Amino acid sequence: MMSTAAIVATLACAAAALSGCSSEQTTSQSAGQSGTGKTSYTFGLANQQESVTFPAALAKGAKAKAAELGVKIVDLDSQGDQAKQASQVQDLIAQKVNGIILVPLSPGPAQALADQAAAAGIPVGTAHGYVGANQDVNTPYAKLKFVIDENELGAGATAGAMALKAIPNGGKVAVISGSAGFVENTTRVTKFKEALAAAGAGKYKIVATQPGDWTKEKGQSACQNILAATPDIKLFYTLSDDMAVGCATAVKSAGSKAKIIGLGGSAAGIAAIKSGAVYGTVCYKPADEGALAVQMMYDAVTGKLTGPPKTNFYDTPGITAANVNSCTPQW
Repeated sequence: MMSTAAIVATLACAAAALSGCSSEQTTSQSAGQSGTGKTSYTFGLANQQESVTFPAALAKGAKAKAAELGVKIVDLDSQGDQAKQASQVQDLIAQKVNGIILVPLSPGPAQALADQAAAAGIPVGTAHGYVGANQDVNTPYAKLKFVIDENELGAGATAGAMALKAIPNGGKVAVISGSAGFVENTTRVTKFKEALAAAGAGKYKIVATQPGDWTKEKGQSACQNILAATPDIKLFYTLSDDMAVGCATAVKSAGSKAKIIGLGGSAAGIAAIKSGAVYGTVCYKPADEGALAVQMMYDAVTGKLTGPPKTNFYDTPGITAANVNSCTPQW
């Protein structure tokens, strides 16, 4: 129930609509006032698809941090449906939550959702994704409060450095990409290619790229196809650990000695490194990411986070058998 002060503020804004009283002013006056007068906050988490381990772990970390801060989380799972995510964000706006953490399914539609939240005076930030056609990490969409994400370009560079150590004498390399349309198919490969090129002209050559659609099964199939056509592949770079694990099965079946580098630091990926089936990965931490998103939203609504939005990265180290115990899987 709204407090008397909040009701008065709302009526005042309605009466003064022509003079420029905004919904943002109403929200800032009424947000966080509980019936006891104690400040409390409710944040909406508009998530991607919690049947998938990564966003599920992100939600787990967000809830843990919220409990620590005394914040209520309204966790909504879009189940990978863009229209459903849009409807859920509109529901959060109608509930007048104090902040919305958006885990965007697609940058373009996500911009419209950020616009709607901002127009309602509700702070919005993103985790594990970007908003808007301009996906330059140095200039986040202006209506956001913050962006928290993996450094995808940096992860590709880390994978590239591992590749040079995995096959120091060079050789043929294949890339197993995700599903079509994902920006990660570009961002996770750009710096990887640069690292190989910097090692010397012709020493490392990417001879094949096939989609593995992020899954173990299709990753295995893609690697089987490439090995059938090019049996002397020295290294596979798969853009997810699930695809790396599938690729390891294909490599073993073909009797190949190709090294495999995945990406993500998942439980399956770490187990494969420990068994020797996969050479390395990049350790992503979705639970930490969810916790950071809640903390930054809390800082935004309490006035500690000000100024234009910035992109924030957390540490994502490269992992091989030498340091595998330093990456505790969070998904």
